[in-house]
Amino acid sequence: MNEQVVVSAPTRVLLVDDHAIVREGLRALLDQTDSLQIVGEAADGTAALELVRQLRPDIVLMDFKMPGLPAADAIRTIRAQYPATQVLVLTSYAEDAQVEQVLRAGALGYVIKSIVAADLVRAIATVARGEAWLHAEAQRSLVNRMRRPADPSPLALLTERELSILRLLAKGKSNREIGRVLHLTEGTVKGYVSKVLAKLKLTDRTQAALLAVRLGVDREDG
Repeated sequence: MNEQVVVSAPTRVLLVDDHAIVREGLRALLDQTDSLQIVGEAADGTAALELVRQLRPDIVLMDFKMPGLPAADAIRTIRAQYPATQVLVLTSYAEDAQVEQVLRAGALGYVIKSIVAADLVRAIATVARGEAWLHAEAQRSLVNRMRRPADPSPLALLTERELSILRLLAKGKSNREIGRVLHLTEGTVKGYVSKVLAKLKLTDRTQAALLAVRLGVDREDG
């Protein structure tokens, strides 16, 4: 009985980089691998979206720094509209915020252009299977960013009384009305408002009210 040999179809790759010489180099490199097929090239995120729509590649190998549509926006759109297409970012360096940004946008891999050819081929194959691949530098950047303490809330600078003042400012109360609620003189309230503005580095009570709404202070009881 003859055994049937099943030959897997090559992984279809779209190259996206604003430098033609980089695309040419990647094509020359990846064309040597039978398991990969370069189906198209784009010089920016907008052109990449159109080619993804037309070609439906298995994977988009995309530079991060390009003119026009930001790479993160292009990645987000590709993943939302064509979930079968994975994205592998290929760029020059691993910046903490950049790594997090592309991963949050939906990219499944991040590699540096100094990567050796064999590792790039493995990265493409891994991401095409729906598995993550992060270059060692990108891993370090991501870990460093996760370990960095979060910026403290500006509200932590305020006393309980000052928070009460801010909360009432957010509700559009005048100094006189705030004084009635908190049983303070109008002059005392004015002094508290000045302290709140100074601590939050704001110039007027309107900015304070907007900040309070953004941080949800206006929804708290008190």
